[in-house]
Amino acid sequence: MMRLLPLLLLVIALPALAQSPPTLDDFWEGRAEWVMDIADAGLPVGESDTVILPSGEYWSYLHASQRSAGVIDQCGEPVAFPGCLTLWKSQDAGQSFALNAPVCLLPCQQCPCDDARDHITAQQYPRVVNAGDQWYMAYEWHAQVMLRRSVDGITWSDWNYLLTPGGTWPSSYSPCSPVEKIGPHPNIRGEVYDCLVGAPPGIYIEGDTLYVFVAAGSAPGHMRCYKGNRYGDLGNLRRCDTDPLFEGAREYGPTDITAGESIAPYFDFRYVSSAELLKVGDRYYMAYEGIRGPDVLERGMDTQFALGFARSLVSAIDGPWEKYPANPVVQPVGFQVGIGHADLLVVDGVTLMYTQTGPETRGRYRLEWK
Repeated sequence: MMRLLPLLLLVIALPALAQSPPTLDDFWEGRAEWVMDIADAGLPVGESDTVILPSGEYWSYLHASQRSAGVIDQCGEPVAFPGCLTLWKSQDAGQSFALNAPVCLLPCQQCPCDDARDHITAQQYPRVVNAGDQWYMAYEWHAQVMLRRSVDGITWSDWNYLLTPGGTWPSSYSPCSPVEKIGPHPNIRGEVYDCLVGAPPGIYIEGDTLYVFVAAGSAPGHMRCYKGNRYGDLGNLRRCDTDPLFEGAREYGPTDITAGESIAPYFDFRYVSSAELLKVGDRYYMAYEGIRGPDVLERGMDTQFALGFARSLVSAIDGPWEKYPANPVVQPVGFQVGIGHADLLVVDGVTLMYTQTGPETRGRYRLEWK
């Protein structure tokens, strides 16, 4: 009986171990996969960032317009596409969200609202983090990254530029590095600007350090980070020592294929952006958006999107990273607007992800054992 006791205890323990939720470590090693558990969470297709309050309430920050959600500004005027920041709330633990008042969250300094002053039509791709004593927000305004603070997630400070120059600019105005350079794209010609730092941002807090992630360059794209004291001047962050953290595909690939698994290796050629981070053990994991670019010459818009993952090779954000070898995930490359702007959460050990689930829906995936 004494010899059987350790084996008996192991058998009893196995069901408990099997019930432990998988982590992003398990996903990376092929033991877990993303499974859709909510096809439509009530959020319009676009880019959101979802946070959970200490009370357990779910909030989702999302840019929306008159066209997408009937949104008006705080002066009562309809908001043009792509829109302003709005706050959606869930009363059922994140299963569905609603916009209680279709009004921009950030007030204009005066009426009528002005885009250059108030960013009223382009508070895009928001990222929000609650550090406990303060909240921090990053969003894109015409390819430039704006930063704000808040004490409650509702009332926000005035904006700070992350960088000057930022966004896109000609190298004749200010030279740029090879990481920041906009290279040639087979379906784009006549680019006015040849430098880029900005576009859809990411944000992360670790202790007193604020990290902001941005796209740098294009064709190929790069993931860059800036860091600094979160209590200091938000417009005075410095570039991370590792630059870039990682790089997108170095070529567009076959020009006659515009969707599907065969162009997976090229999904992040044009842009690498929209970082969302989770720390698991000693590593940092990042979901990001990869954009291959327009599918035909002079399309005038990007049409090939996908969701990728990357992770740090060491126990530090500012260090080397590697991309997930089976990128992209969830859906193949295609016209999936919003798929790459994913929100990652861990709730009671379960890893959740909000992102696009269909042509007109934004829903939720959960990480499950294979």
